[in-house]
Amino acid sequence: MARSSSRLGPGDWLKAGAKALAVAGPDALKAEPLAVRLKVSKGSFYWHFRDVPAFQKSLLQEWEVNALTQSETVRDTDEAPVAKLRSLAQAFATLDKLEMAVRSWAQAHKGARRSVDRVDTVRLSFLQDTLTDIGIANPEMSRIIYAAAIGMNDIGKHGPSDNADAIGSLVDLVLALR
Repeated sequence: MARSSSRLGPGDWLKAGAKALAVAGPDALKAEPLAVRLKVSKGSFYWHFRDVPAFQKSLLQEWEVNALTQSETVRDTDEAPVAKLRSLAQAFATLDKLEMAVRSWAQAHKGARRSVDRVDTVRLSFLQDTLTDIGIANPEMSRIIYAAAIGMNDIGKHGPSDNADAIGSLVDLVLALR
C-alpha cells in the first residue's frame, strides 16, 4: 500500500536520496526509483523539486552543510592543538558511505565536484590553522595529511579504526618532524 505523498516533505526526499546515493550511486537519484523506495507516487517528488537536477543540487547543498558542521564540531573543541590535529585527521580518515559516494560522483558531475571542492577547501583550512597553532607553517603538510586521510577511505580492506590508527601515526610523524 502506498503512503500518502502529502506527508512527505523535501527532507524526506533528501534523506532517501542520500541513502540511495550511498548504497546505489548517482543513477539512483531519479524521481521514479526514489518514489519506489519511499512507496509513493513520483508526483510528490515534483511537488517539492522542480526537476531531478534541482533535487540533486539540494542534496549536495545539504551534504555540504552536514560535512562542514561535522568538521566544525571537531575544530571547535577545547582540545589542545596537537589533540585537535589528530581528531581532525581521524575524522577525515573515517568518512561515511555518503561522503565516499559524493566523492565518487564528483568524478563525473560538475555540481558534486564543486561541493567536494568547497568542503575540501574549508577542511584544509582547518588543518592548516591547527598546524600553524602547533608551529608548522608548511601548507603542504595539511594537504599531505588530508590526502592520506581521504585516500584511506578508499582502501577498503581495513575498517575505520584501522584508518584512525594509521592517520594517527602519520600525524605523529609530522609532529616529530617539527
